[in-house]
Amino acid sequence: MTKSVVIIGGGIAGLASAALLARDGYQVTLLEKHKEVGGRAGSWEKDGFRFDTGPSWYLMPEVFDHFYKLMGTSSDEQLKLAKLNPGYRVLFEEDGVYPATPVDVLDNREDNLELFEKLEPGSRPAMERYLDSAKDTYEMAKKRFLYTSFEKYGPLMRADVLRRTPKLAKLLQESLHKFASRHVSDPRLQQILGYPAVFLGSSPFITPSMYHLMSYLDLEDGVLYAQGGFNRVIESIRDIAVAEGVNLIPEANVSKILTVVNPAGHKTKAKAAGVEYTKGKSKTGTTLAADIVVSAADLHFTETELLPESLQTYGESYWEKKVSGPSAVLVYLGVKGEVPELEHHTLFFTNDWDEDFKKIFGEETSVPSPANIYVCKPSATDASVAPKGDTNLFILVPIPADVTIGQGGIDGKGSKQVEAIANNAIDQIAVWTGVPDLAKRITVRRTVGPADFANDLNSWKGGALGPSHILSQSAFFRSGNISKKVEDLYYTGGTTIPGIGLPMCLISAEILVKRLRGDTTTEPLPEPLFPTVDKTA
Repeated sequence: MTKSVVIIGGGIAGLASAALLARDGYQVTLLEKHKEVGGRAGSWEKDGFRFDTGPSWYLMPEVFDHFYKLMGTSSDEQLKLAKLNPGYRVLFEEDGVYPATPVDVLDNREDNLELFEKLEPGSRPAMERYLDSAKDTYEMAKKRFLYTSFEKYGPLMRADVLRRTPKLAKLLQESLHKFASRHVSDPRLQQILGYPAVFLGSSPFITPSMYHLMSYLDLEDGVLYAQGGFNRVIESIRDIAVAEGVNLIPEANVSKILTVVNPAGHKTKAKAAGVEYTKGKSKTGTTLAADIVVSAADLHFTETELLPESLQTYGESYWEKKVSGPSAVLVYLGVKGEVPELEHHTLFFTNDWDEDFKKIFGEETSVPSPANIYVCKPSATDASVAPKGDTNLFILVPIPADVTIGQGGIDGKGSKQVEAIANNAIDQIAVWTGVPDLAKRITVRRTVGPADFANDLNSWKGGALGPSHILSQSAFFRSGNISKKVEDLYYTGGTTIPGIGLPMCLISAEILVKRLRGDTTTEPLPEPLFPTVDKTA
């Protein structure tokens, strides 16, 4: 008989896992808590404005294309991609004179080397070495460390890895900020090289310099945009999954992972047997039996809420020692008229760089003000996200992972602290860009706070991303994708290996397939994916 799989959570990792497993021959049912799939990569519309509710940087395009090709299609067939130039704009607090002078990071290596040389004369040779190292480390990561479950370490003991062991050891021991500071001395350039740590849910002061590989992505590989935003990416993966036969059930809130006692001789004392969930507003539980259970939900929630304590691999004591990535206040704004002072992606960097990160990740946390802010203006590239002539803005303010900061709301109806953070961010953007009437031109406004991440996404501590990519939470140190106490229970998504970000979530789905196949290789699977489970058996 064909094995049945139930997947908890319809974010990108759950959808991709469902699609790949269905193609591999399993009978797959996906349960999503909300009416629509997408998870963090959701969508919200009001008055002609459409907002991606989470991720907005399209990096690692080859990872997306590889997933599509596993499924028998391609990025070219599914998406309309545009390369952004500039890739993004940076505004610095620097001397406190406003409007701030913009620094535009461009779409290719050569132009960015010239940019760095202009800002710091004589920096080119060091930056050439930096980017060479970033590319080499990135390619090594893809080939040996991202597409593996770390079930066995033998496959890692390859000549290319062993040859780089001294370099890799140094990169793990030194922080990203310190590594960048050894290549450039201008604080602005150090900030540009250090900011990718935020994409990893971390700080450049505690992130291993291994992750300088991220600079290859934005400074050399470039930043893309998919027309329709990540909403279109999610739609495409959902449609592929359904076409493969996945049974997608929305408004299905899972309350328990069902288990049965495992026979003697098995490694674990229990076996996954399905889930219990409620549909819509019903309070009556529904049981769904399955041979295999996969949770694409937050790992802390899965372990501590859906399993009894005796069957938890990653119980509360495990999380007490872990570091959460930041939370965020997200602000979605519909603005009357154009805001040409902002690019598709714009970053705002303060002078108190180190102190701001300490406020977010330190033992005693607080909200930085002014903050290091990220603003996305997709209407610069995509006419479908705003009424003609108007501007769509998405603002992200990194803050500590603390649910007591509160929840967001529409038209200023969120908690007092969340709305105050949003107001400060809007004022900061207006001053730094020289657009004094920005607040008066807002016609649509919605905020999201840490309590929303906790309530809507079951996110640990109300974090926006997941466990931070510090050394002890990266690669083989990160939480694994299999339960050690419940047979046939697996995990996927940003809270397990390989980590945070939509490309990582796609890779996590592929690692799941490899784990089920008993494939301990480190390379991506061959394209397209050929089934190993006989559907007619």
